[in-house]
Amino acid sequence: MTVRTTRKTVTFAKPFLLDESGDLLPAGSYVVETDEALVEGLSFPVYRRVLTVISPLGKPGESLLTKALTVDPEQLDAALQRD
Repeated sequence: MTVRTTRKTVTFAKPFLLDESGDLLPAGSYVVETDEALVEGLSFPVYRRVLTVISPLGKPGESLLTKALTVDPEQLDAALQRD
């Protein structure tokens, strides 16, 4: 299986929730990594999203022990819109 990963940084100005049952996450910058798998057997390349993970962005030179969270990309987009 061929997998590609894209990485972007998002910044929240205020603390936020990704869903109603989750913890309140602090404002700040986060790295969002999305893995997409190549759909086999087509005559043109098509990728489908298989995993999206968010983790806090550390400052340069800072040793940061973090917890990465698997997230629903739609909930992440909604949280960014609310911010």
